Amino acid sequence: MKLRTFVLALVTFALTAITLFAADVTGKWTATVQGRNGNSREVTYNLKADGSKLTGTTSTPQGEREIENGKVDGDTVSWSQTMNFGGESRTLNYTGKMAGDEIKVTMSGGQASREFVMKRAK
Repeated sequence: MKLRTFVLALVTFALTAITLFAADVTGKWTATVQGRNGNSREVTYNLKADGSKLTGTTSTPQGEREIENGKVDGDTVSWSQTMNFGGESRTLNYTGKMAGDEIKVTMSGGQASREFVMKRAK
């Protein structure tokens, strides 16, 4: 019985520690993202973490779009977005690693891959 109580306490402690050390991605983030033909654009990310679930939007001069399939795992965040390019639907996948007030993101979709840094808006 004592061993069972000890194991339960240890598991509870480990889960609490994981929760406490998970990245705090909730908030407003900004980034300059390279687009096609070498053009860049400013993107604002409004993110909200609820446990391991990540929701939010991206805003550009062209409008606002919901993120899909958002996840938080420690200091790693990921999500996808479905875009329409000239009548063709494409899914872009994003994976980022958070360090302080920055998230280094890799975006991939089709044959394209880009990296950019999101910075927490102050």
